[in-house]
Amino acid sequence: MAALLMPRRNKGMRTRLGCLSHKSDSCSDFTAILPDKPNRALKRLSTEEATRWADSFDVLLSHKYGVAAFRAFLKTEFSEENLEFWLACEEFKKTRSTAKLVSKAHRIFEEFVDVQAPREVNIDFQTREATRKNMQEPSLTCFDQAQGKVHSLMEKDSYPSSRKDLGRCPS
Repeated sequence: MAALLMPRRNKGMRTRLGCLSHKSDSCSDFTAILPDKPNRALKRLSTEEATRWADSFDVLLSHKYGVAAFRAFLKTEFSEENLEFWLACEEFKKTRSTAKLVSKAHRIFEEFVDVQAPREVNIDFQTREATRKNMQEPSLTCFDQAQGKVHSLMEKDSYPSSRKDLGRCPS
């Protein structure tokens, strides 16, 4: 049953994201992208906030509902590993424990960066090797080069597609 509902939810997400490219004031109901919580305080996302996502990729990434909307789009394109890697790097940079830093770094590398990783991101050989070398002594900046490449890839490829190819607002 849940599998049958998923395409409908993605279609709703695509419609709402399509509104961003048209900046229509009639598309302010973004409740379908919000996390399922019985008493959530935020029922509607302002059109102004959502249209700011269409103006700037970094604004989109700075808003949790912008990330949720972009993730839903990337899932339809089978490329959500890029965003997941970028988010994992952002979370990794908040690590304060040296012991946790090393284990988190290796987990991220094995999941996203290593050749044939389960959710391998598309980065060039030099960046992959530089990141591999950084794994010898992981630091808070060991993924910066790879994260920057993935950010650029999403900004130049996925982000414009999410803005222009997602349909029109319902009337």
